Amino acid sequence: MSIKEKTNKLLHHRFGPVFLATALLCSISLITRLALLIYSASGVDWSILNLLKILVIGLFYDLAASSFAVIPIIIYLWLLPSKWYASKFNKVLLFIYFFFVVFTLIFNAISEWFFWEEFSVRYNFIAVDYLVYTTEVIGNIRQSYPINSIMVGLVIVTLLIVYFLRKFITSSTTNKTSFGKRTIIALILLSLPVFTYFGVSHKWKYHSKNQYVNELSGNGMYDFGFAFWNNQLDYNTFYKTLPIKNAEAILSRLLQQDSTAKGEFKNTSRTINNSGTENRMNVVLISVESLSAEFLGTFGNTQHITPQLDSLAKEGLLFNNLYASGTRTVRGLEALSLCIPPTPGQSIVKRPDNKNLFTLGSIFRSKGYNSRFIYGGYGYFDNMNEFFSNNGYQVTDRSALQDSEIHYSNIWGVADEDLFTLSLRELDKDYKDKKPFFAQIMTVSNHRPYTYPEGRIDIPSHTGREGAVKYTDYAIGKFIREAKQKPWFSNTLFIIVADHCASSAGKVELPVDKYHIPMIFYSPGHIAPDKFEKLTAQIDIGPTILGYLNFSYDSKFFGQDVFKMKNGEERAFISTYQSLGYIKNNTLVILDPNKKATTYKPDFTTGSAVTIPADEKLINEAISNYQMASYLYQNGLYGFETIKKP
Repeated sequence: MSIKEKTNKLLHHRFGPVFLATALLCSISLITRLALLIYSASGVDWSILNLLKILVIGLFYDLAASSFAVIPIIIYLWLLPSKWYASKFNKVLLFIYFFFVVFTLIFNAISEWFFWEEFSVRYNFIAVDYLVYTTEVIGNIRQSYPINSIMVGLVIVTLLIVYFLRKFITSSTTNKTSFGKRTIIALILLSLPVFTYFGVSHKWKYHSKNQYVNELSGNGMYDFGFAFWNNQLDYNTFYKTLPIKNAEAILSRLLQQDSTAKGEFKNTSRTINNSGTENRMNVVLISVESLSAEFLGTFGNTQHITPQLDSLAKEGLLFNNLYASGTRTVRGLEALSLCIPPTPGQSIVKRPDNKNLFTLGSIFRSKGYNSRFIYGGYGYFDNMNEFFSNNGYQVTDRSALQDSEIHYSNIWGVADEDLFTLSLRELDKDYKDKKPFFAQIMTVSNHRPYTYPEGRIDIPSHTGREGAVKYTDYAIGKFIREAKQKPWFSNTLFIIVADHCASSAGKVELPVDKYHIPMIFYSPGHIAPDKFEKLTAQIDIGPTILGYLNFSYDSKFFGQDVFKMKNGEERAFISTYQSLGYIKNNTLVILDPNKKATTYKPDFTTGSAVTIPADEKLINEAISNYQMASYLYQNGLYGFETIKKP
């Protein structure tokens, strides 16, 4: 019997629509995979073996995804009586079903393309996370892409495909399989998703050292389901651990590298004792959306899109070797406020039981400062209002602006210049009330759809990332110029730092160059122009600010004052939601959720990495930091017991 004859026999069977739906899913998934492969050709390690892995393992996951996707049609074909199966009504229902199948599969393929374009991975924790904020995400899509044209085109293509398949869709309606036989077949088919759920591992696609090969070997729908059911990762269950006393001892030794750390060490608790008078300057911390170091001319960019930041870098203290904790804003906010390594799964900013934690804002508040978090969007997004208002900060978001005060806004928030106008107004209030202030300002303009007011810069709005970067740069420069006219400027420390890089995609699991971010300490009359070359973690920023101000305080921070750390003891933390990286002495340790620890020699320019023999000392240091971070949070030991309420 030929392949054509076998195919016709399958399609004429009562469960022929199941075979057809599976074939459609696998075919469209294959086309999607090949399109993404071509798009990412420059990053793929090309070999016959890798290509076979992408196609064969990819097909396996396509079939795994289809085992779940066809459950509704299996049940329908099983239970529908034979006397109704040949009716016109049933044929109409089958056509409607396949219209939605084809439409959904193509829509998913387009969505995967856009997701890959943004993150260079299949659906993951981020995609699941976005479901919570459909207003912002759908709005972002509508403002970034011609969604109406895409949807019309999608409907037309779907109708054409269904018309082409019309004979195949209804070819099974003449079949009169008995209920008993249908039951046996249905139960066999329905057992497949059960076996898939319990027997298939998401890890099987991680067979290559090239991250693009691994991601292309997956199936977006299957990966989405996995991320949905595994959006929290318990450290002790999935990662390498040490006896808690051993982890605490290692961490205590590491924290003592800060020469101001004194007293008895318990977990991360110790006293930071800076001698002399406290320098009670105001502090304005600007966390800039998606500002990769590579965008700045200071770091070699030749597009001239950051003239204001490049000028400030020459006038202030530029940190040349700073690395972000993660790949999303909530990770940056977590690092800047909690000064804790990124725990696997969801950011603490969005987790339950995250009130009254030990934060930078709570330290400033205990010192008599007014601690503020100012955001250009609506702060319910990513749980920002809830988190910051319950952890020592006074929150102000775009709802504090009147419509007449807003020059421009998109789905993420107001234009950065309007955010800074709002910020100046709030800081003026504190000065008028004779309150020193600490303000963290979170920008939004450097984000897709990359739109901003026209006429500010020489790049039109909505033309790409470079324009958004240059507009944010313009807004920061305008803010600094206006701040210079304020009576509080001369006693204010400005810190400009990114929340994360614009992209985290690379050939390897954690490409270090995709975590390299800029930071500038700027305060004319207080800070001389200079460059700080030592390795710095994003979680070190808070303690370093406090150290610069010569504050003494009881600390639980994992971060340290890098100005006072001993040479050779500097380290940084980088992560995705599941891979946890630890950089020290030009070596990268990665902890993965299969209780695996691997040591690499990374290239800090290209992001590539070569596996080297295990460095047990560094591995244990990495484990101690990440394990203790999870342990302290989960056991309620990272709290700030003496927060002074406003």
